[in-house]
Amino acid sequence: MKDIGPNLNFIKTPAFIKITAFAIIVLSCFYLGKHYSDGYRQLSFFSTFHSPQTDSIIDVAVGVSPNVGKFSDQNLNLTAPPSIPGSPPKNSKNAPPPAVERIGIVDEDGAMSVEFEVGELDPHSVEDLGNLDGEEEKKVGNRDSTVKIENFRVCEASMQDYIPCLDNVKEIARLNSTEKGEKYERHCPGKGEGLDCLVPMPQGYKPRIPWPASRDEVWFSNVPHTRLVEDKGGQNWISIKGDKFVFPGGGTQFIHGADQYLDQISQMVPDIAFGNHTRVVLDIGCGVASFGAFLLQRNVITLSIAPKDVHENQIQFALERGVPAMVAVFATHRLLYPSQAFDLIHCSRCRINWTRDDGILLLEVNRMLRAGGYFAWAAQPVYKHEGNLQEQWKEMEDLTIRLCWELVKKEGYIAIWRKPLNNSCYLNRDTGVQPPLCDPNDDPDDVWYVGMKPCITLLPENGYGANVTAWPARLNDLPERLQTIEMDAYISRKEILKADTKFWHEVIYGYVHAYHWNDSKLRNVMDMRAGFGGFAAALIDFQVDCWVMNVVPVSGFNTLPVIYDRGLIGVRHDWCEPFDTYPRTYDLLHAAGLFSIEQKRCNISNIMLEIDRMLRPGGRVYIRDTVSVVNELHAIAVAMGWASAVHDTSEGPHASWRLLRCDKRF
Repeated sequence: MKDIGPNLNFIKTPAFIKITAFAIIVLSCFYLGKHYSDGYRQLSFFSTFHSPQTDSIIDVAVGVSPNVGKFSDQNLNLTAPPSIPGSPPKNSKNAPPPAVERIGIVDEDGAMSVEFEVGELDPHSVEDLGNLDGEEEKKVGNRDSTVKIENFRVCEASMQDYIPCLDNVKEIARLNSTEKGEKYERHCPGKGEGLDCLVPMPQGYKPRIPWPASRDEVWFSNVPHTRLVEDKGGQNWISIKGDKFVFPGGGTQFIHGADQYLDQISQMVPDIAFGNHTRVVLDIGCGVASFGAFLLQRNVITLSIAPKDVHENQIQFALERGVPAMVAVFATHRLLYPSQAFDLIHCSRCRINWTRDDGILLLEVNRMLRAGGYFAWAAQPVYKHEGNLQEQWKEMEDLTIRLCWELVKKEGYIAIWRKPLNNSCYLNRDTGVQPPLCDPNDDPDDVWYVGMKPCITLLPENGYGANVTAWPARLNDLPERLQTIEMDAYISRKEILKADTKFWHEVIYGYVHAYHWNDSKLRNVMDMRAGFGGFAAALIDFQVDCWVMNVVPVSGFNTLPVIYDRGLIGVRHDWCEPFDTYPRTYDLLHAAGLFSIEQKRCNISNIMLEIDRMLRPGGRVYIRDTVSVVNELHAIAVAMGWASAVHDTSEGPHASWRLLRCDKRF
């Protein structure tokens, strides 16, 4: 047996004891430094949810380290639960979001807290993406990536205005009926038939005219379609002047201009109080959206909607002007907006028969109209006395009485009704009066591929939704409907919204100063995973002259009611399917934590191609996600021809999150 005595004797020597003590001291200092760096406690955003695959509760805690380095907004799960692992559903239309059991913000002692700081962005670390060539892009931040993707081809020139779910000719031809407008609804390509190429821009496309000049004129070459000029030029909608389309500000019912028309509405019902009591408006059958364009200067955000019909490019013109707009139709399905979303809903010669099918279309308006909100209707039955038009007016009067709407004012060619503040009138109607009340179990905020309901949506008994504060205070007040979001965190959800607001406020502060967003002529912005709308609220706080389409994915809980209560706009959507907008309509698309969730359900290359379709040449993309996801997306971005770079978060090169920043080249 070998003698080990000398080795043991060495362990007993003073030198060995000193070395060991020194090592212990160094390790202790390292641990304490990590734990108490910068004098702040580390926060954990804690989420607990139920996994139907395992029938178990899963706990997740994600650390947020304060005040370090270049980027510190690495926690992308601030406003939504993690996605439940598992195979993607066969039909995303019916795929339920994960059932969230509990979500909150806890510190290391388990107490609720919003005390954290987000580190500042280092402007010296920002590369000018325009100066990167293809080889340099592959080197910037893509250290861990081994992903290689072949370059995507450019689509045929005939697809320059392609909207996948609205231009699916093959699927539309299979419809059994189109009499209710079914052909204008969503009919998305099947599996393997989706977009696999880059939608081209029109010949002669130019960088868009900046806002606010774009309200009044846009380049002809960017939307080279003359049908609206031919049909509506005499109504002061639109005309051609040289190489531009010009928008005089008129409409079919307000040929003398939207400003004069808005003054008339304000004089008829002073309580509408644009920019104060009335902040969020829906304009149905909007034309080129001059109504919404002129409301912007009154601190009102208007979502202008119209179908892609014979006047198919009206929404494209609206978005080119820099006005919030979306392709949507009143047909057979609920619109993709929550209940009590809009303070005022407007229809001026919108060519909708509101009384058909027992008033089902006006019932959909009633669902979306806020308690105490107004419906303004400018149409021939209001002011003309021909027999058939007067019959239409009587039908409208009768229907609105049964809906408990009050006719507040009828003057000239405008009639304005007000929705009740509570259910008292509904519950005191005579027995058998139609339309009936909706089933108490009906969720009025469930809108994704849900048919319209021929019933009256009851208002919440607690008055939630009716008591929003005036603008601008409502942006940062805690909405009552925050308590209705389906997550078991009755007390902590207030802290979650406060933390979300603070988090994005500090992140946008970094963007505004490092990337000069106030000077970058951003106008049309989309937040692809909006949470509580903190990203959009921060842009308003920093006076970035843009508007934001807040998209709430069906893969997470539905926060749209809160977004609208804050005075913002948004829509429910499934990113496994294309979005209902024209190509080249957004200047900036932002996605925080979206891809790591949706990769379990969708092909992320398809989502990136959809982003490219929606993004203007010269537009920007900011994606925050896990290292592996960002590296894969970076390879896809290079294959699409974008200038792109990957940045570390505040925790340095070994952190679990990164930022992908891209520019779409002309």
